Amino acid sequence: MSEHEETPVDLPLVPLPGSNRHSAEVIAPATVPQDSGAEIEVTVILRRQPGADTFDPSVRLSREDFAARMGADAADVASVTAALSGLGLRVLSTDLPSRRMRVAGTTAVLSRVFGTHLEAVTSRATDGTEVHHRNRTGMLMVPASLDGIITAVLGLDDRPQARAQFRVAEARAVAVSYTPLDLAEVYHFPAQFDGSGQTIALIELGGGFAPAELDTYFAGLGITGPHVTAVGIDGAKNVPGADAAGADGEVLLDIEVAGALSPGANIVVYFAPNTDAGFVDAVSEATHASVTPTAISISWGQNEDAWTAQARHALDQAFVDAATLGVTVTVAAGDNGSSDGASDGRNHADFPASSPHVLACGGTSLHAVSGTVQSEVVWNNGKGAGATGGGVSDVFAIPNWQASAGVPASSRGTAGRGVPDVAAVADPTTGYEVLVDGEKKIYGGTSAVAPLWAALVARLVQAAGQPFGLLHPRLYGSVSAAPKQEGFRDITSGNNGSFAAKPGWDACTGLGVPDGTALLALLTMPAH
Repeated sequence: MSEHEETPVDLPLVPLPGSNRHSAEVIAPATVPQDSGAEIEVTVILRRQPGADTFDPSVRLSREDFAARMGADAADVASVTAALSGLGLRVLSTDLPSRRMRVAGTTAVLSRVFGTHLEAVTSRATDGTEVHHRNRTGMLMVPASLDGIITAVLGLDDRPQARAQFRVAEARAVAVSYTPLDLAEVYHFPAQFDGSGQTIALIELGGGFAPAELDTYFAGLGITGPHVTAVGIDGAKNVPGADAAGADGEVLLDIEVAGALSPGANIVVYFAPNTDAGFVDAVSEATHASVTPTAISISWGQNEDAWTAQARHALDQAFVDAATLGVTVTVAAGDNGSSDGASDGRNHADFPASSPHVLACGGTSLHAVSGTVQSEVVWNNGKGAGATGGGVSDVFAIPNWQASAGVPASSRGTAGRGVPDVAAVADPTTGYEVLVDGEKKIYGGTSAVAPLWAALVARLVQAAGQPFGLLHPRLYGSVSAAPKQEGFRDITSGNNGSFAAKPGWDACTGLGVPDGTALLALLTMPAH
């Protein structure tokens, strides 16, 4: 059967659990209708092999052991390859450890095989911009012979999946600003370590950087910056200078913060399309790279409800892979307060920060002089002006390590995972001094907190001589609703809307902001 032939009308299909998708906010059909003969690519996720080990945060696996115990079964790959090839699709690549298959076919054949209809539309993104993309609604289907083997089909609908969690300060609004080196002093980063021998991966869904600009920035700080390389995923690549007001700012903020705070590390920047498939593929490629990163930093996210259940699960399981391989994933908790920008009157957590397998990073407003803190409170600049994300997940249950932290019930009355875990300065009016496309600017947002924590993790891993993976059991320790946890300076003033800061963990700044020297002592002592 050729690619342009339709698959049989009576092809037996069954529903793919978790694939239901609501339509985007369509403004109009696209100027050019969807071409049924146009070839597109999608990512197919398979189940773990039968008998795969249950995730245990205390167990680390080598890449070889992971592939043998936690990856996809070769027999499943053979079944999917035979079935999809027989229906007119092409398998472009297969990766057993991450359980991914990249599949190509015409719009018409992919629509028939997966039981959907794709239309080209113009819709309104969450930031108000107009975007052109493929749109689908409802459930996906899979061939009945692959029921239970395929767990997700991503990329058929290629609407923007996430937003960058940063904000640019207006010059007149800036009260005080800091270089990353100032913040290393404020947060007591252990000065004897610089991240040497470690790799930090940054996930970017747009934008780019110019190496010469990075050289200029780090030289301005009086330091030699890290070695930075770019990796393209699913056709994306490093494109500097094309979006100075948007994604470039995110990319450069991430690199400059992580690089200044851990200049001895290697930084690898993964550029992927801003789709559910691109996000999952980028995290998976970073996790399973030939050199396993010490930390992965993610400054992109979206309201939990804006994801399909299959995409949330696929990305969360990629984070399980990372933790099992010893990678610590740091994720921005969002910049839109306890509502996460939703207009339904309910509280929402941001995903992927709400995954129990990542370190969710909230934000503060900081006033410090010569490294001495005068005040630090929850970041909240009022309605529409930005506030740290934080709250309780509606989809992820509360993890064991957080059970005694005093996490309130979710908006649905269930015991959910509390966000964030940790914090640092994020208020753009007390923000970060960065260089973006030739302009010196002050940036804020929890976007800056994720790379700050990734850089701190790189220093701490260098000191410990071994990776951490999932840090939470060590960070939370015996924390309860009252006492502060060792390794942190507690933030007890302010709110992000529905949630207020308090002694101990809270849904604004988590356990607090880091005391790097105390964390070094905590994480290098023998585990009990």
